[in-house]
Amino acid sequence: MDRRWISNPDRLSAEYEKGVGEFVTFVRGSLDVQGLTKCPCNRCMNREVHHIDSVRYHLLIYGFLKDYIHWTEHGEQSNPQVPLGSPIQDTPPCMNDQDDEMAEALRDAAGHAYDIGSSSDLLSDMRPPAEQARYDKLFEELHNPLYDDCMKFSALTFIVKLMNVKVLYKWSDRSFVALLKLLHEALPVGNRCPRTYYETRKLLCDVGLGYEHIDVCKHDCTLFYNEHKDDDVCPICGVSRYVRKKIPHKRLRYFPITPRLKRLYSSKHTARAMRWHKEQRLEEDGKLRHPADGEA
Repeated sequence: MDRRWISNPDRLSAEYEKGVGEFVTFVRGSLDVQGLTKCPCNRCMNREVHHIDSVRYHLLIYGFLKDYIHWTEHGEQSNPQVPLGSPIQDTPPCMNDQDDEMAEALRDAAGHAYDIGSSSDLLSDMRPPAEQARYDKLFEELHNPLYDDCMKFSALTFIVKLMNVKVLYKWSDRSFVALLKLLHEALPVGNRCPRTYYETRKLLCDVGLGYEHIDVCKHDCTLFYNEHKDDDVCPICGVSRYVRKKIPHKRLRYFPITPRLKRLYSSKHTARAMRWHKEQRLEEDGKLRHPADGEA
């Protein structure tokens, strides 16, 4: 079965619509008694269950997962024969093992599959539109090569690794921006390398690696946070919050714990590690092998 239609960006084309029809026909043989199946659209990503008619609608509206060529989630054998000459691969050419792990983590964070019978369709709109748009953008960056015909880096992987190098070697923001401009000029025309530090930070915040700036008193008396966030002077020592023109004497970076815990528990891999101390840890009287062995 020719599946080149999956990579066709024109969802209104006859080729794409015919391909969706072939998929629906194939899946009808493996539906449950209620006519439900996993939806491989770019929104549900095989993690949500819908009626077959809703699946067809989703595929026409949101598009088909480009890396879902072997329909193993819908009863197909692990290694079906793909027509020779088809440009489709299991994963985009620019993706490697690290990209696969990142894609799986994004899918874990983007949503979960719920099978509660005929009410499953009601769950398709429970994810906030802003959050869904954020994940859609991340998946797009992950599947897009850094530049045309790039085989080693996706746009997202390149940015993450570049930021990691910046942090490891303590580059200044100005030197990092200069490097971004040079890379953008050196890479082929149409590359997806960000031009500014702001673009890089904005994308990483969508990944969940962002932080908050909190101003600090010059003498470390207090944090200008919560009830003191609008204060101009320290409530303890009375010293001005700013050196001049809203430039604080000190500023710290706060990494909120709640969204990070949610991210750890949203992935089936890290969630298993987070529960290890409760589900798999061996308890031995008199031996402290893990903080959970303590009395506190």
